[in-house]
Amino acid sequence: MSSENPPQSRPAQEASESPARDNFQAAAAEKMDSARAAPAERSLWQGGYSAKAMYGTWIISGIVTLGVLVAVALLAGGNGNAWMLSGAGILIWWCIALAVYLYRRFSVHYELTTQRFVHQSGILSRRTDRIEVIDIDDVSYTQGIVQRMLGVGTIRLTGSDRTHPELVLYGIDRVPEIASLVDDVRREERRRRSLHIEAI
Repeated sequence: MSSENPPQSRPAQEASESPARDNFQAAAAEKMDSARAAPAERSLWQGGYSAKAMYGTWIISGIVTLGVLVAVALLAGGNGNAWMLSGAGILIWWCIALAVYLYRRFSVHYELTTQRFVHQSGILSRRTDRIEVIDIDDVSYTQGIVQRMLGVGTIRLTGSDRTHPELVLYGIDRVPEIASLVDDVRREERRRRSLHIEAI
């Protein structure tokens, strides 16, 4: 007569596996409930290149234009060729400055939500990239002397995003406030995600 124990019956096996299955189902249900309870994504800020960032260029261009006209008037007098050359040079300069401003103004658009930073670039063809705010590691900004007076500057975002490990935002109005907002959203999202993982 064999001394081996008889194989465990199917109901007994199901009973022994039941606690593990129940724990798994409870964890899955809790995860689904927490996902449903997650706050809806909200838009916090939208912006792009500010016209204020070109104020310095406009002022310098105006001073140079006035200086050229005064110099031509004093040195060339009634020489028509000198007036034509200086006028053409001034016109070309202002056209270039205006083209640079229009390109910067309409080629980029940014949007910050509670979960993502959306970066759109291009005029004729538009490219849209989305960076998870949790992937942003550092937020910094720089301002020149004139930019500090006008409240504009450049924001630099660095992180672990593969498409944009470093993203530079030029000519942002209210730059200290916007940089602080991005940093606060990044920290809040990381805190929320860590609480969510601990709860699971």
